[in-house]
Amino acid sequence: MPRNYIKKILTARVYDVAKETPLEFAPTLSRRFGNRIWLKREDQQPIFSFKVRGAYNKMIGLPRDTLKKGVVAASAGNHAQGVALAATRLKAKSVIVMPLTTPRIKVDAVRALGGKVILKGDNYDEAYEHAREICETRQLTFIHPYDDPDIIAGQGTIGFEILKQHTGDLDAIFAPVGGGGLIAGIAVYVKQLRPDIKIIGVEPEDANGMHRSLAAGKRVHLDHVGIFADGVTVRAPGKEPFRLAKKFVDEVVVVSNDEICAAIKDIFEDQRSVLEPAGALAFAGLKRYVERERLKKASLVAIASGANVNFDRLRHVSERAELGERREAILAVTIPERPGSFRKFCAVIGNHNVTEFNYRHADPTKAHVFVGIQISDAKEARKIISALRRNGYETLDMIDNEMAKLHIRHLVGGRAPNAMNEMLYRFEFPERPGALRNFLSKMGQTWNISLFHYRNHGADFGRVLVGMQVPPNEKKQFKEFLDNLGYEYADETDNPAYKLFLS
Repeated sequence: MPRNYIKKILTARVYDVAKETPLEFAPTLSRRFGNRIWLKREDQQPIFSFKVRGAYNKMIGLPRDTLKKGVVAASAGNHAQGVALAATRLKAKSVIVMPLTTPRIKVDAVRALGGKVILKGDNYDEAYEHAREICETRQLTFIHPYDDPDIIAGQGTIGFEILKQHTGDLDAIFAPVGGGGLIAGIAVYVKQLRPDIKIIGVEPEDANGMHRSLAAGKRVHLDHVGIFADGVTVRAPGKEPFRLAKKFVDEVVVVSNDEICAAIKDIFEDQRSVLEPAGALAFAGLKRYVERERLKKASLVAIASGANVNFDRLRHVSERAELGERREAILAVTIPERPGSFRKFCAVIGNHNVTEFNYRHADPTKAHVFVGIQISDAKEARKIISALRRNGYETLDMIDNEMAKLHIRHLVGGRAPNAMNEMLYRFEFPERPGALRNFLSKMGQTWNISLFHYRNHGADFGRVLVGMQVPPNEKKQFKEFLDNLGYEYADETDNPAYKLFLS
């Protein structure tokens, strides 16, 4: 029953290892967005994440003889660190199964905390299955990352702290959502004491299981999830978190990965702290909610849930933050191929700063340019596009074209007139040795590769663009190859960016 959770949260044994984190006012962000904004700094926990609360609360309640046998967990990182730290403090052994794509910073941290790491599978679900097998064969206790009342109660102490630290009016609390343990714990506590406060979850658009589940009225299992915000990469919410969310969570906001990158930058500029993508997720949702509802002078809290980020991933974050803020417009513009055209084009753009300009001569009558323009907001981008079109320039907005942002901007002008029957596909390779070799070995010598573009973004998977020459009578065989490959892929042959700059 929900009321039992109040007692479980108030008596949770989290403070043996966790600390009461500060609720910090964000002055720069408050001024910028016209609301009073606070950040609950769970990134300041000993493991730089809130996960230690639930893990320790679960394990301190286990019988001593059970603990002595050891525990096992499956995790992409933060829960793993929580379990490893709790086990070490309780003098128990811990085995942590982590996906092969887990950032090294998290793998190293688990080992440093005393956990035995087993790398298995390309995602959480495969790691989870292996962890369950270990439980059966070694008679260890499984510590679930979110679908457990004791885990939920441990995370719920964050809600207790927020109400203690902020005694005045509070309009909403924003929390990241993966399996749902964090938001369930906060919501079940806060809503029973302060039902006026909205509890709003935030998910990435490529891992929005709770959002879809609440809309459907039942738990929805996603076929595929993105892993940029690896701390919330879960195919379906837990049974108990979903039960509590249906009753106590007001809504779940969905944001893009670019918006998450922008939120990381926002928090850095205000607090000089660098959060991981899942750690900045709540603030990204807060921003979208404020814009959607046109909120002013409201009191809002966002959970800064973690800071375990690989340093090399910051390159990708930096590149995409301006796009997520709508501070950069990415456009494909067709202009006449004659003297003076560029000058006239720049005159239409006016005093806006050009952040990127890619062009290569290919057609005697038309030039296709890929251009980035610094803007203050989406409204300004629309004005620029309208001005260009009024002056006779065919203009495409590429701000939401993932292939254009990842690959085309680096390949403009790379046409191949002799690449007959070319098909273009975008793949996601697991970022580990052998992924490319596996792709090429399965492909064999059947089709010629006419284009290949890869760039390391410091993420858990590599984004690869491949052009292959496939005769019409071999398309069925090619489709079988794609389905048997085992990698996520998307057909980009009809993408307008490809037709303009590459085909």
